Amino acid sequence: MKSSNYIAALFSLGMLSAAALAQAQDEGGTLAKIKKSGTITLGVRDGSVPFSYLDDKQQYQGYSIELCMKVVTALQKQLGLTELKVAMNPVTSANRIPLMANGTIDLECGSTTNNLERQQQVAFAPTMFVVANRLMAKKSSNIHTLADMKGKTLVATAGTSTLKQMTILNKEQNLGMNIIVGKDHPESFLMVETGRAVAEANDDILLAAQRANSKTPGDYEITSEALSVEPYGIMMRKGDAAFKKVVDDALVRVYKSGDDMQRLYHKWFMSPIPPKGINMRFPMPPQLEHVLAKPTDSGDPADYAAVPEAQKAATKKK
Repeated sequence: MKSSNYIAALFSLGMLSAAALAQAQDEGGTLAKIKKSGTITLGVRDGSVPFSYLDDKQQYQGYSIELCMKVVTALQKQLGLTELKVAMNPVTSANRIPLMANGTIDLECGSTTNNLERQQQVAFAPTMFVVANRLMAKKSSNIHTLADMKGKTLVATAGTSTLKQMTILNKEQNLGMNIIVGKDHPESFLMVETGRAVAEANDDILLAAQRANSKTPGDYEITSEALSVEPYGIMMRKGDAAFKKVVDDALVRVYKSGDDMQRLYHKWFMSPIPPKGINMRFPMPPQLEHVLAKPTDSGDPADYAAVPEAQKAATKKK
């Protein structure tokens, strides 16, 4: 009996020790990891213009990266480091969350939607951009709303929530659209450009980038009707409150900086950007103006704009 109690006590002690070790590791977290290595690793995208992309000199740049570098400066100061090296680690839509979870990257600086489903796996900094799913078509097609697409051919990119959303709305609204699939965003746009599809459904900022990069930008129009609203956020590991506070505080200071934030937005969305000198000509959406004034890391679309429940259910991101 004594022997059994002794073994039980040892087992309990072992469990407590393991719990204490896990707690200690959690307390150290990303801040301790960065301080020990002297390096922070950013997850970046090769072609998410103008958020995170490679220029003609194979250098990563963009709106998201510039915001992340503001965080890097804050982290260096917080940790008392004379130097903080920055490593750029390319990520994709498919591997960005696993690479965050396993510690390969510390911040993901791309164009990732913050939603409630993803918040079960990772955390997000306060929203940096707000997009809406819309349609883009040639002006000659006279497409102004989704209803105008009844009986016509629509294209959306494979693996995106937009494709799922369009499939749902097509059935619910009895539109009879022929929905075809592009393997990537460039192919989806090509289908509209060559007449194989009347319109493309995508995030409005991505549509704006496609239009700006096209041979004849003036030929295309993006609809004003928002089919969903989604927030983009810088992603980090879940459950690391100390690290999240430094990141959040740094970004909130930028968001509330007034003229500095306006200059940053103007630089990436209203001015020619490298390497081709394209101009998004994308005025700041009212939803983004609101979230910059009152920062939030909410993953609920309802906190950004009124979205019909049937459409909100279809909003599960790329």
